[in-house]
Amino acid sequence: MATEKSWKNELEKRMPDVLAREIDVFEGQMALRRQDKLEERVFAETRLRRGVYGQRYDNGQRHDGVADRPLPYPERHLTKGPDTLWHAPGMQRIKVPFGGLSPQQLEVLAQLAEEYSDGILHVTTRQDIQLHYVHIEDTPDLMRRLAAVGITTREACGNSVRNITACPLAGVCKTESFDVTPYADAMMRFLLGHDDVQDFGRKFKIAFSGCEHEACGLTKMHDLAFLARIREIDGAQQRGFTVYVGGGLGPIPHQAKVLYDFLPEEEILSLAQAISRVFARHGEKKNRNRARIKFLVAQLGVEEFLRLVEEEWETLPYDERWTAYLGDVPGYRETPRRPAIALNGAPHPAGFDQWLNTNVYRQRQNGYAVATVHLPLGDITSMQSYALADIARHYVGDTVRTTVEQNIVLRWVSEADLPALYDDLRAIGLGDAGAGTIVDITSCPGTDTCKLGIAASRGLTGELRARLRAEEASLPEVVKELKIKISGCFNSCGQHHVADIGFFGNSRRRNNQLVPHFQVVLGGRWDENAGSYGQMVGAVPSKVVPDVLKAITKRFVEERQQGESFQDWTQRLGKREIKALLEPFTVVPAHEVDPRFYSDWGDPREFTLGDIGVGECAGEVVSLFSIEVSRAEGAAFDALVALDEQNLAEADRGAYRAMILAARALVRTQFLDVGDDPDRIVEEFRTRFYDTKLFFDRFARGKFAEYLFKRHEAQPAQVTADSVKQLVEEAHLFIEAAHACDARIANVVANPIQIS
Repeated sequence: MATEKSWKNELEKRMPDVLAREIDVFEGQMALRRQDKLEERVFAETRLRRGVYGQRYDNGQRHDGVADRPLPYPERHLTKGPDTLWHAPGMQRIKVPFGGLSPQQLEVLAQLAEEYSDGILHVTTRQDIQLHYVHIEDTPDLMRRLAAVGITTREACGNSVRNITACPLAGVCKTESFDVTPYADAMMRFLLGHDDVQDFGRKFKIAFSGCEHEACGLTKMHDLAFLARIREIDGAQQRGFTVYVGGGLGPIPHQAKVLYDFLPEEEILSLAQAISRVFARHGEKKNRNRARIKFLVAQLGVEEFLRLVEEEWETLPYDERWTAYLGDVPGYRETPRRPAIALNGAPHPAGFDQWLNTNVYRQRQNGYAVATVHLPLGDITSMQSYALADIARHYVGDTVRTTVEQNIVLRWVSEADLPALYDDLRAIGLGDAGAGTIVDITSCPGTDTCKLGIAASRGLTGELRARLRAEEASLPEVVKELKIKISGCFNSCGQHHVADIGFFGNSRRRNNQLVPHFQVVLGGRWDENAGSYGQMVGAVPSKVVPDVLKAITKRFVEERQQGESFQDWTQRLGKREIKALLEPFTVVPAHEVDPRFYSDWGDPREFTLGDIGVGECAGEVVSLFSIEVSRAEGAAFDALVALDEQNLAEADRGAYRAMILAARALVRTQFLDVGDDPDRIVEEFRTRFYDTKLFFDRFARGKFAEYLFKRHEAQPAQVTADSVKQLVEEAHLFIEAAHACDARIANVVANPIQIS
């Protein structure tokens, strides 16, 4: 005990007092919860705000639920008990503001992954680090060791301001207005634990971007975002930002609206505080499905939202931190580790030229470059992290950053060092080329560890990456440039909406069995700061996704016009042609013909519900729903075509009709004579499926039913392109929910509870 106490005391000497106190409080709350003196719902939000998540254990990778990864202390991780929070490991999310890491911090993360996790550091799409299979009992010590090197887990999860992201090239980019790094850091320090960000209904995401036309900070898909600008006043240059608000992905993506064309730099922190107060006061609290700020901005309109913000802004008590946190901006500099020397013409190692072409960005500072360490699936082992920390110390010092594409970059590499750096990275298994190309696929955890995962996004990503790697040499350049992003469900954690080609997991009942599927999303735009979102064009079985990808890219290469982008090509092709392209891939063979279709990538289990019974009623129910819901899918597709053709009124009517038909398909499984009257259909659907919660699932609850109710109760006063696009998305999601509801009901029929 004496050794442990002195170790803890030594850490507390090094960590900030405020972090030490917070961790002590959390440890005390854990003790109260174990004694049942703290309500679970209260403790749940507490632990989430410390970055502590539960995770999934029915992922099929191994029966003990730990996939293919070796675990430390396996006897601790799988003990039995009624409360999985205390008897099974979870996930620890760790905040890395703007992705900035030092070699020392990277080493500590590696130690924690090795000692408390499974030896894997996972880089997320918010530049965070996640450790999986962490026992909650270990989290206070883990947090203390992080705090000792200046890292916090506070508000990494929960209804809070999440990790603030920024372009990993900030400060070295050739096209930026100025370096946004110190502003992102100031915003993080100002809002972390701030009283005005503690009463949100949902999470709140902030980003900083230095460039308008690159992907950079992805400002248009964030709750609040700042795009660097410089304007000239009386001959002097003034720094400021274009401010965006109300963006977000999720099931129904919203593009952020411009709140201010130009806001002076000294006002960004007070503005963020005012916006936080407005969100806390006026944002939805009861219905979590509509509690993001994007819904508030859409409901009020950006002009009214701005009025409320400015009204709130005027009443804010003065806070010296508004400018104090920005005091370091003028003096912020990064110091190169080694002198700038140009890359010479000496012979290079095998594979270096390809790596140089895809993984190296020449900085605006002559003689220096940024090298991207490509991490398949966003994973790096503890051993690799130790070695990478040493490599960083040697070549670049404290200029390491994570990226939203789940990679790591080393900044300020002297160009003459690039061949040696490549050799060193290759020696530890981190020398893969292809960063930023089609093989660099973004993926959320999916069914591996996420409780909301429907399909195996990581399994599919691994399969696609392997196939693309095998064909890489023969891929046309226009194909290599495409972005692929994959989510395990509709929530878009893999950012499928902003990919050229996106996929998100869902399921379909085929041949009386559940078959894993992925919805295809085409035409999103990654550049222009997430300039536009792709649209769903159809669901295909999981096992044919690689073939679908090949068919789409092949046709793109064959038919694209001179200089035509993938987005423009999909728009020109049109939804009817895209549907015809996907149609041959939608067929699911009988299980006895090809059982592969009935399991997911990387998961040996079958996605099957077994026999659903021999009675005629059961057979009729399944058959009837399948026939009826196909009409809804047809109506939804027609609405998509109408939207494509700018026939907004028809698209609105078609999307509404699609939801009515999907609701009718479910109702007729219980009440054949419901008829065609929309009022009667909605009434029966509400009574039979919403009020009984048959339509609810574990992650969306009744959210998708509310899309139907809202449109049925009130036709929009004005049909706009934005409102119709949202309704079409809602119709597709309602149909997906109807499929899921039918599958759950069939599962109950097939597997009734046995009472002994």
